[in-house]
Amino acid sequence: MIWNQTTLANIQRNPGILTRHTKHETNSVPNPTKAKFPSVPVKTPTIEPLLLTTARVSTFDGKRPLTGASGFFFEREGRLFLVTSRHVLIDKPSKHFPNRLEIELHTDAENLTRSTGLSVMLYCDSKSVWRQGSDTGGEIDVAVIELDRAALPQSVVLRCFTPEHLQHSLREVEVGTSLLIVGFPLGFHDVLHHLPVVRQAVIASSFGLRFQGLGYFLTDARTHRGTSGAPVVMRSPTNDGDLPWKLLGVHASRMDAGNRDLQLDETLGLNCAWYADILLTLTI
Repeated sequence: MIWNQTTLANIQRNPGILTRHTKHETNSVPNPTKAKFPSVPVKTPTIEPLLLTTARVSTFDGKRPLTGASGFFFEREGRLFLVTSRHVLIDKPSKHFPNRLEIELHTDAENLTRSTGLSVMLYCDSKSVWRQGSDTGGEIDVAVIELDRAALPQSVVLRCFTPEHLQHSLREVEVGTSLLIVGFPLGFHDVLHHLPVVRQAVIASSFGLRFQGLGYFLTDARTHRGTSGAPVVMRSPTNDGDLPWKLLGVHASRMDAGNRDLQLDETLGLNCAWYADILLTLTI
């Protein structure tokens, strides 16, 4: 029972969003006082809009780089959010405590080699700025940060998922359904055009059920570190709009069997993806 959003309770929300626009890569643009979103349509016919939904996320402790991950954009009622895995922002078991992150943004629809970096502080007045949730199964490994649109470049080029991209019916989704995972495995990507790569996947557990009582389903795909926070999408049966994909989940981590013989057995090749309907709760 995952598709009922009323079970996604105990939302932890802390106010205070602080973003700082910094130059990154080449041909960056200054920070405007007011930005429209999205301000520039994608004019390059060879670039799929799906690739512009996902951004490379880098975490820092001050100026010291820590880790790399993936994230994607979600828009609701005019507000813009960055979505990633909660453990990208804080992970006590591994003693991972960044205080800011940077995301890479395109600034020219006709020349994707041009980009800039947006630095986002993770704490304001000693309080975390992200939102995360929990339910009867425990903490949900998804977090959202509301972005300050005034900090975005005026010519920013990106695409957003919306509540309309969430899957509200189980009839089109079943075990073995083909999926895509869009992200930055091991940080690998098109460094010239600043674009993510895509891995093929299939649904590996009953979609709509909470696998082992937790708020995620399984995918069968080859994934790596750095893919945490990537969107897990299915081609929309109706192919409506310029982003004809259904957002099913947020990739979090690889799974393995506790009794696997490290010398005799290969890894399972399975991953957990948290159900994306948690975004309706976290973006209220």
